[in-house]
Formats: sequence, structure tokens, C-alpha cells
Amino acid sequence: MTIKIGVLGSTKGTDLQAIIDAIERKALDAQIACVISNKEDAYILERAKSHDIEAIFLDYEGNKQVLFDKAAAKEFDQRGVDLILLIGFMKILSPWLCKHYEHRIMNIHPSLLPLFSGGMDLNVHEEVINMGLKITGCTLHFVTPEVDKGPIIMQKPVVVDENDTPETLKAKVQTAEQEVLIDAVKLFSAGKIKVEGNRVRIAR
Repeated sequence: MTIKIGVLGSTKGTDLQAIIDAIERKALDAQIACVISNKEDAYILERAKSHDIEAIFLDYEGNKQVLFDKAAAKEFDQRGVDLILLIGFMKILSPWLCKHYEHRIMNIHPSLLPLFSGGMDLNVHEEVINMGLKITGCTLHFVTPEVDKGPIIMQKPVVVDENDTPETLKAKVQTAEQEVLIDAVKLFSAGKIKVEGNRVRIAR
């Protein structure tokens, strides 16, 4: 069965490209129903349009978090979305949205949580290098009202080389993110991801 994916993003959507590529080469049986962004000029919207995917801008008005979330949910529900992916989405979701799609919203984070919880993008990679860590990675987790504390679905380690910069490390971590996302979408579609309390069990 083809799974319908909805995407929330605020940035370039580099990880989204890997999912699009996997779908186009028939390595992933999925359809991206729409991509929603809170930023009108976010490249993730252009990326979607270039692949004939519906791209939607929704204005995030100040502190009207729930209004944005309900507007996004309306778009997703109208299209029968099964799974929502947060790809570089720079806003916190409301408890309402987390409950509405409980265990159906996945977020990819650029560290091995709980390390650097709440951190974003290059800041995380810079901290990893400054701390002299030898291993970093990415974490895919279900989204809950507590930021970066939802049930962990998968983690993938990445080796930090001595000559890495935040930019080169980001590129390596993003490759891991893309592999994890595609794997998880396949498992979710097959009904092999189960949540028990705050733990995720995967049937391989």
C-alpha cells in the first residue's frame, strides 16, 4: 500500500530530496501529498514544486501556534496523509497537533539525543567539534509536546574526523538522516513500528 506523506519544513529540505529520489526510483512506495512551510521563501517549497508536489505556505502569525497547526492539519487531513515528517521545521508543535497525529509525526534531529536536545542545524555540529566528540549522528523520533523527548525510532552514528568543520560534519550527518528517514518510512508503512510507553519496538 502506498503511504501518503505530509511534510513540514522551514529550510532547504535537503533530506526531502532523498525521499523524492527514492520514490522516483521506485525504492520507496510512498506519495508526498504536500509540503507545508511557515516561510514563504523557503527553498523546500521550490524543491516540492520542481517535482510536481503541492507546496503550501501558511503564515505563522506571532504566537498563534495552534491556529497554524490546525490550518496545517486541515491540509493534511484533506489529503488523507498517513505520516508527517518534520524536515528542518523551525517551530515547536502544539500539544493539540501532537495528540491529533499521535505517533504519526516524525522529526529528524542532527545529534544522538539526548545530546544537544533543542539545538539546531550548524550550531549542533559546531558544539560537537568544540567538545572534541569522536562520534555524533542523528536521531529520528516521534514528536511529543516536550521538545526532542519523544520516543526514539532510530539513531545512526557518524564518525567525527579531526579535520571536520561544522559544514562537512553537517553533510555527513545529513547523509545518515536520509538513510534513516527512508528506512523508517518503509517500516512505518509496513506496520513494523510499535510504540510502548516511551520506547519504540521495530519488527525487522
